[in-house]
Amino acid sequence: MKVPISWLKDYVDIPVSVEELARRLTNAGLEVEAVHYVGLPMPEDTTGLDFKVSGLAWDPEKIVVAEVREVVPHPNADRLVLARVFDGQEEHMVVTGAPNLFPYKGQGPLDPPLKVVYAKEGAVLNDPYNPGQTMRLKRRKIRGVTSYSMVCSERELGISDEHEGIIILDPDAPTGTPLVDYMGDAVLDIAITPNMARNLGLIGIAREVAALFGTELRKPDTRLPEDGPSIQGRAAIRITDPDVNPRFALGLIEGVRIGPSPYEVQRRLRLAGMRPINNIVDATNYVMLEWGEPLHAFDYDVLRERAEGGAPTIITRRAQPGETITTLDGETRTLPPYAIVVADTQGPLSIAGVMGGQESEVNPQTTRVLLEAAVWDPITIRRVSKALKLNTEAAYRFSRGVHPALVPLALGRALRLMQQWAGGVVARDILDAYPKPHRDPVNVITPRDVQRYLGLNLSAEAIADLLRRLEFEVTIEGEGPDARLVVRTPPHRLDIGEGVVGRADLMEEIARLYGYDRIPETRLADELPPQVSDPRLEGETQVVDTLVKLGLQEVITYRLTSPEREARALAPGVTPPPEDAYVQLLNPISEDRRVLRRALLPNLLEVAERNARFVERQALFEVGPVFWPREGELLPDEPAHLAILLTGPREPEYWTDEAPETMDFYDLKGVLEGLAQALHLEEPLRFEPAQHPSMHPGKTAVVYLGARAIGHVGELHPEVAARYDIPYPVIVAELELAPLVDAIPERYTIRPISPYPPVVEDVAFIVDEAIPAAQVEQVIREAGGARLVRVELFDVYQDPEKLGPGKKSLAYHLTYQDPTRTLTDKDAAKIRKRIIRRVEQTLGAKLRGG
Repeated sequence: MKVPISWLKDYVDIPVSVEELARRLTNAGLEVEAVHYVGLPMPEDTTGLDFKVSGLAWDPEKIVVAEVREVVPHPNADRLVLARVFDGQEEHMVVTGAPNLFPYKGQGPLDPPLKVVYAKEGAVLNDPYNPGQTMRLKRRKIRGVTSYSMVCSERELGISDEHEGIIILDPDAPTGTPLVDYMGDAVLDIAITPNMARNLGLIGIAREVAALFGTELRKPDTRLPEDGPSIQGRAAIRITDPDVNPRFALGLIEGVRIGPSPYEVQRRLRLAGMRPINNIVDATNYVMLEWGEPLHAFDYDVLRERAEGGAPTIITRRAQPGETITTLDGETRTLPPYAIVVADTQGPLSIAGVMGGQESEVNPQTTRVLLEAAVWDPITIRRVSKALKLNTEAAYRFSRGVHPALVPLALGRALRLMQQWAGGVVARDILDAYPKPHRDPVNVITPRDVQRYLGLNLSAEAIADLLRRLEFEVTIEGEGPDARLVVRTPPHRLDIGEGVVGRADLMEEIARLYGYDRIPETRLADELPPQVSDPRLEGETQVVDTLVKLGLQEVITYRLTSPEREARALAPGVTPPPEDAYVQLLNPISEDRRVLRRALLPNLLEVAERNARFVERQALFEVGPVFWPREGELLPDEPAHLAILLTGPREPEYWTDEAPETMDFYDLKGVLEGLAQALHLEEPLRFEPAQHPSMHPGKTAVVYLGARAIGHVGELHPEVAARYDIPYPVIVAELELAPLVDAIPERYTIRPISPYPPVVEDVAFIVDEAIPAAQVEQVIREAGGARLVRVELFDVYQDPEKLGPGKKSLAYHLTYQDPTRTLTDKDAAKIRKRIIRRVEQTLGAKLRGG
C-alpha cells in the first residue's frame, strides 16, 4: 500500500523524520519496503536503512509555482504554443506542446490565470522520454523561438507517469512559492500482511502512528449532510443471503456536475497508485484509500429507467447459472455460481466486492448518484476474484475482511466529498440493511498474563494505556498483578479473537506498541511440555541423512503438477491415469499446476533436465508425499515416497585417466543396499526382474523388503529418456517410504571387530538362469552360520557349450572369521562343505570345477 506522507498528516502529526517513521512502523509490524521521495531531498547516507529509497529532489530556487497569463500561437509550429508565464518575479515566454493549454490559445489574457509548475533554466527534471534518467534544462531554440525553461507534467517531476498534459494546480496555489514547499512529499510503500488488513486505509495507518508516538488521531467528518429530501421510498434493498452480505447501505446525491477533481485530490490518488477519473468516482476511491471501505456509485437515473420509472430495488444474491455481466473494463464475463452480484429486478448491476457493471456506471451526463457501501464474505470474494482473474483494489480489501461498522462512516464521508467537488444535494437519511450484526469480542487479561506471555512487568494502568491508544475500550477491575482488564475490541477490528486466542491477540498488540526491541531477555519460567517422539518423522530424517552421506543431493519439488507433465514420464503405449484419478484444485494458480502429483519421478526428471545444462553428473533424491484420491472420501491417501535419480559419469574425469564410465543399474542398486545397511534393516532388500511403465523392459527390478514389494528400480525407458534433454542414461527408483521407516529397528547389535585374521576363499556354483543371485547368497549365509561374515558376488558367467543350456555360473568371495580364535584350514573346510551341500540340495546347484 502506498501512503503519501502529506495525506497521512491530515489525520495525525508526525514528530519524527520520514526515515524514523518508516523504522518505527516496520518494528510495529507494518513493514515499509520502500520510500519514494517526491520533491523532498533524499537522505544522503542510506547506510542502515532497511528499505529502498528513490525519487527526485526539486530545487527550491528553480522549480516554483507560477501562473500562465496568456497562451499565444507559436509563429512556426501548429503543434506548439507560447505560454506567458509569471513566476512571482518576472515573466517568461515558454515553448510547450501541452495539449491542455491549446483550448486557451488566442483567448488573450487569462482571468483568472492558470496555476502551473514552472522549471527555470538549469533545473534538473526526470527525462520523460528516457525512464530512469534525468535532464538539465538548457537554453536552446525550438522552431526558431528561444526556450530555456518549461511548464511541467507529473512525469517530469516524478509524481506519476502522466504526460498527456502539464499540471494545472488548484487556483489557490501561491505564485512564486517553491514547489517543494507547496507539495513536496514522500510516499511509503508498506507491505500489509493479511492480519493487518485493518490498515488498508490511511486512517488505519494514522491510527498506528498516533498509537506509536502518543499523538492525537484526527478523523474526517463523516456526518451525512442531509440537506435534501429523504431517500426513503426512492430505493429499496433486499439481501438474500446475510452470511455472504451481512450489511448493505445506500445513499443518494442529486444535481451533481461531473468533472475533474481538484488537482490536490488527483495528485494524492496518483501517489497512492490510482488513476483519477472524475469527481464522483474519485470520491469513492479517495474514501476507499482513506477508510479501507470500497464503495460503488450507480447512475440513479439508469436504475430508475430499468425499474420502468419507479424506485429501484437493489438485490444482493448468488449468480444464476450462465449469468453474464459486462464490467467496467468492457469485458463480458460469465459468472461462477458462487459469485455474489448486486442486481435489480432486471439483472446484475455489478460483481459484488470485485467490479461494477458498465451499464449503470457514472458517465459525463450523470446528475444523480446512488452510492453503495457494503461488506461481503471474504472467502467468496477471494474465490470470485481468482476465478475471474480480476484483482481489483476493492477485491483486495474485501477478501481480507472489512468491518461492517465502516459502512455508514464511508458512505457519509463520500457523499460529503461528492457534494464538495461536484455540487448537488444529499438526500436525508440512508438505507441501511444490517441483517447479521457483528459482535465485537470482549476479552479479559491481567498483568500476570502479560508477565507470563511477554516477560514484561507492566501495571494494569500501563497496559490499559497501550490498548486505548488503539481504541480498545478497557475497564480495570481490582489492583495488582491479578487485576482484571476487561477489553472490548474496537469496531474496526476483525482480527481479535476470544478466549485463549483473543488473549494471545491482545498480547501481540501490547508487544507491538511497547516495542519488540524493548522486550527484555528472560529465562523461561513455565514447565517444559513433555517430549513426544515421532518415529515416522525420525525415520524419514534418518533416510534423508543417510542418502546425503552416500553422496546424493536432496531436492524438493512442487506438489502441484498436471496430468500432461506426469504422462511425459510414461513409456509409449501406456495409458495415463484419467483426470479424475488426480486430486484436483478448484482454483489452480495455472493450468500446469492444477492437480496434486501421483508420483515423485516426473518432477525429479524435470529437475535433472534443467540441471543437465550445467552439470554432467547428478545424484538426486526426493522424499515427499504423493496424493491418491479415495473413493467416497473427502481427503486423499498421502503416502510418503522416496525417489532417486542417477545420471552421468561414475567418477570425475582426471587427466591421468581414460574417460570414466557412466552410472548404471548397479550403481543405484548399490545405493539402495547401502541405505538398507546403514538403517540396520533386519531383512535385506531383494531385487527381482519386473516391468514398470517408465523403465527399460529389460533393465528393471522390483524391490522387495522381506515379502513386500516396496517399489521399482531401473534404467529409464529409452523413448521416455528421449523426451528429456539429458545426455546420459538415467537410472531411477521410486519406493514407498513407510515400509523402510517401519523396518528400522529401535535397537541393533553392534559386532566387535575380531582381532583374529579372516579366511577368504572363492566358490562358484552353476545354477539355473532363473535363480537370482540374491537367493543363492541367502542360502550361502544360512549355511555359513555366524562365522561367515561376508559374501560378495564377483563374477557372473554364461556359456551354453561349457555350462549347458539355461545355466549360469555365480562366483562368490566368502570370508570366514571367528571373534575368539584363529580359524584353521579344517574349520574353513568344514564351513565350505556345509555351504556347498546346502546350495546343491536347496537349489539344485553344482559346484563349478568340483
